[in-house]
Amino acid sequence: MSGFLGEFFGTFVLILFGVGIGASVTLKKTHASGSNWHYITFAWGLAFAFAIYVAGHLGSEAHLNPVVTLSFAAFGKFPWSQVAPYILAQFLGAFAGAAIVIVHYYPQFKETKTAEEGNNVGIFATGGQIRSNFFNFCSEAIATFALVFVLLNLGDFSEGLKPFIIGLLVMVIGQALGGATGFAMNPARDWAPRFAYTILPVPNKTTADWAYAWVPFVGPLVGSLAATGLQTLIM
Repeated sequence: MSGFLGEFFGTFVLILFGVGIGASVTLKKTHASGSNWHYITFAWGLAFAFAIYVAGHLGSEAHLNPVVTLSFAAFGKFPWSQVAPYILAQFLGAFAGAAIVIVHYYPQFKETKTAEEGNNVGIFATGGQIRSNFFNFCSEAIATFALVFVLLNLGDFSEGLKPFIIGLLVMVIGQALGGATGFAMNPARDWAPRFAYTILPVPNKTTADWAYAWVPFVGPLVGSLAATGLQTLIM
């Protein structure tokens, strides 16, 4: 149960801050409106750091990401019996975080009336800056490979200052590799907020672009499996 709670609240914090960043930068009439990519990647890095602290303190291994859970289990680094509870908690926590952001920025959603003005699914989920599913898939796989390979070489990444190191890692991945797709690296981070945007009463919302949603699922899964397999091979 502690693992479930840790993953739920850790992923909740991650998405509350992360999607909140998207809303504050994109929507009209916020103090952060129009902030740049460096601001976004730095803030996402801190969101990861604080989320890992919460998850670890509440008793989980702080995966916060279904592809991490699946790839660790596939290579014997995590028990299969815990996979379903972890993934369920990750998706539920991400959905809850996105829902709170909708409430928090409801007046700004009402003020931002069109997708062109900034009221679009990009606040909640990722997409290719140049739409090419193959290359977008490759970008997600490469970014997630980098994330997971470093995680595996940090040991217990929920202890001490390691969450802040992971925050810096996420920031540099975003700045180096995230410009192509918005660096989802995590199906829960993408699918649950996308689903919240789809079913909840967001004012002036447009399409949730589910046709793209396989990319931030399959790409990260391939990248995570490759990184975990490589680490298992060389260690």
